[in-house]
Amino acid sequence: MKILVIDAQGGGIGRQLVTEIKRKLPDAFVMAVGTNTTATASMLKAGADEAATGENAVIVASRMADVIVGPVGIVIADALLGEVTPKMAVAVAQSRAARILIPFHHCNNVIVGISSYNTGALIENAIAEIEKLSGTGIDRTKNL
Repeated sequence: MKILVIDAQGGGIGRQLVTEIKRKLPDAFVMAVGTNTTATASMLKAGADEAATGENAVIVASRMADVIVGPVGIVIADALLGEVTPKMAVAVAQSRAARILIPFHHCNNVIVGISSYNTGALIENAIAEIEKLSGTGIDRTKNL
């Protein structure tokens, strides 16, 4: 299973995701793409198998992933203080991968109906969803 973790700004959420994915699913291949070099470096230090930075990296990696995980802003153009470009948001939204989006309230995007969880609980919920998907044997990249 190829899991793509996308993050922006300082990469703290991505770092936590990579750490937990590698701990709970050690056989998963984790690709990390940051919208900037700081985010990318943070995820790479956390144990990502490979990493890249920028708009084209998001576009290409989105085509190769079985699962994409990150803050909900990765599917909203101009989110995360403008670090998510429209092309990035479209690539993630149109990917054949399963998307696990973590509902952080950032940049004037408010998700109603979601209980106010702390970051740790949100990460745990995201990892639980990835674990469910890992048992399905999905591989959406074979036909690419």
